[in-house]
Amino acid sequence: MINRPDTNAQRKKRHRRVRRKISGTPERPRLNVFRSEKHIYAQVIDDVRGVTLCSASSVEKAFEGLGSNKEAARKVGKTIAMRAIEKGINNIVFDRGGYIYHGRVKELAEAAREGGLTF
Repeated sequence: MINRPDTNAQRKKRHRRVRRKISGTPERPRLNVFRSEKHIYAQVIDDVRGVTLCSASSVEKAFEGLGSNKEAARKVGKTIAMRAIEKGINNIVFDRGGYIYHGRVKELAEAAREGGLTF
C-alpha cells in the first residue's frame, strides 16, 4: 500500500506558521488567497476587528471563463484590487495561504499589484 502525504494538512501547517507572523490591521489589511482545484478566492481582511472588507472569486456570476487557470487568477487579482481601492485600501499584507508563490497565486498577486495595491 502506498502512503501519500496529506498535502492539504501540510499546507494548513505552513499557513498556521505564517499566520503567527503576519496579521491584518485597519491600516494594512491582509489579502488572503485560497485556491481549490476548480476556483480561486481572494479576500481583504481586518484581523483586529475580524471583518472581511472586500472579496473576489472565480465563482461570482459576473466572472466569465474557467476558474482554475492563471488567466482566472489574474482577473480575480484585478477585481480584488479595484474593490479594495474603492474602499480606500492601498497598502496590504499578502497572505499566500500556505501555497507556494508560483502559478495561480503569483498571477493573482501580480495582478493586484498592477491594479494599484502595494505589498
